[in-house]
Amino acid sequence: MQTKQQQLGKWGENQAYAYLLRKKYKIIERNFRASNFGEIDIIAKKNNEYIFVEVKTKRNQHFGLPEEELTGDKKKKLDFAIYYYLETKGLYNERWRFDFIALEIMNTKIQLRHYRYAS
Repeated sequence: MQTKQQQLGKWGENQAYAYLLRKKYKIIERNFRASNFGEIDIIAKKNNEYIFVEVKTKRNQHFGLPEEELTGDKKKKLDFAIYYYLETKGLYNERWRFDFIALEIMNTKIQLRHYRYAS
């Protein structure tokens, strides 16, 4: 059984997934588990470039903005996870970038912010 936080995270990932599809991204994989390095929420491709997407969702600003969750330690883990993915898939020479999607639920309004080249 998932906790409320896990349910919110999954809901946010689904919103980000739908947004990326609307923007004509091709979704390659979701929730890629990178050994001990953690998980990449969404791996997509657009214009011959791989895009690794981290998604953070918050219900309100009482505990800060979603952007504040992307700490230096989190970025470092994500970098390791991205390199692990590239290595295991043999994609050494491919173009890639890291994007961040922040979602906030404010009353009944959803605000989505997409940061390209977030690293």
